[in-house]
Amino acid sequence: MSRASDRAFEAIRSMILSGELPAGAQVVEEALAEKCGVSRTPVRDALRRLESDLLVVRTDTQRSFVADWSLDDVADAFELRSILEAEAARRAADQMTDGALARIRAANRQIADAIMKPVPDVGGFLEGNREFHAVILEVAGSRRLASLLGTLIEQPVVWRTAHHYSREALYRSHSEHDELIAAFARRDGGWAKAIMTSHILRAYHAYAEAHGLTAEFQQAAE
Repeated sequence: MSRASDRAFEAIRSMILSGELPAGAQVVEEALAEKCGVSRTPVRDALRRLESDLLVVRTDTQRSFVADWSLDDVADAFELRSILEAEAARRAADQMTDGALARIRAANRQIADAIMKPVPDVGGFLEGNREFHAVILEVAGSRRLASLLGTLIEQPVVWRTAHHYSREALYRSHSEHDELIAAFARRDGGWAKAIMTSHILRAYHAYAEAHGLTAEFQQAAE
């Protein structure tokens, strides 16, 4: 993959995750090529990668759009995350090192700094949260697990969830991270797995409540 393709991929991905390219928006190669400062070929390559990451969908007429997630898609993503990240947490606890634990604590301090500002710094929260979960996945030491989780953790739904969190919900997320740190410090895989499961499922309900989906989700589950 060329540097131009990589540059286009990172730029377009950032536009999607930030909401600059909203869900359902048509992705026009010419406009993106101009914005990214590349030709259309690297943009086309980037869109193929984004399609495989489920961030872009292509229609039968070969037009590309930013993926727009249905309620079932959202619920499915969070359910899969709860299973896979819980397993990653269990493995990470069993293999945790003092150095990795220090990095996880530092990421959670970054989260605390972000949410204690007069106006919570959601970007700072997301950056710290991404690092927190990335270190856990790194310590778990499974490339297959990392690959499976890669497309789920970076979905726009994660970005949107955080931007709908109340300050109380941000504090609760930070507190759950503290519990995970306690489990990692004791190398207790079962405890870490249980906390991570509830942590991800609570994040789903925060998303559902913010978008008025809770009752609809419950009806669909019955």
